[in-house]
Amino acid sequence: MPKVAIYKQDGSQAGDIELNASVFGIEPNQNVLFDAVVMQQASLRQGNHDVKNRSEVAGGGRKPWRQKGTGRARQGSIRSPQWVGGGTVFGPTPRSYSYKLPKKVRRLAIKSALSSKVIDNNLVVLDALSFDAPKTKDMKQVLTNLSADRKALVVTGDFNEFVALSARNIPGVTVVTATGVNVLDVLNHDKLVMTRDAVEKVEEVLA
Repeated sequence: MPKVAIYKQDGSQAGDIELNASVFGIEPNQNVLFDAVVMQQASLRQGNHDVKNRSEVAGGGRKPWRQKGTGRARQGSIRSPQWVGGGTVFGPTPRSYSYKLPKKVRRLAIKSALSSKVIDNNLVVLDALSFDAPKTKDMKQVLTNLSADRKALVVTGDFNEFVALSARNIPGVTVVTATGVNVLDVLNHDKLVMTRDAVEKVEEVLA
């Protein structure tokens, strides 16, 4: 089983913790990671693009000229696609880009992402993380003590309002609960900072 150190908020070591090898110790599957990231990015797209087709543009209620006898091509509306100001053919309409991967693939993807952080020595386990009041300065100090003051994903066991508020204004720092851990966030941050109870909850779900 992979073993990592446990740290306190002041940066001092408080022992070691053995991680579940089936969650934090697998060989990362790069193809599955790629598929999971593409899926999440697709789900984040708004998909609110829209153009007007010939039934939506204004005007064109009457036939421009009679069907026969003018020597010109027959036309039914000045808002047909071939006219300037006419409707657009096969243009984008509002849609959802989201889709889902199989459950086993999603589980393998998050395991691969967590294991990659362990392999790269970018996983930091905290004994506990709490503040008496929301204080950005205190949160920055904790991350500095842990050498995670760049892009860091902080994972707590349960939602802690003071922790969330303390990290809200720090660029590059994101706080999520153990149930909200996802592949895109894990890979998009340099350091993964997890509390002990967050590790236990993740292992309980994924093991």
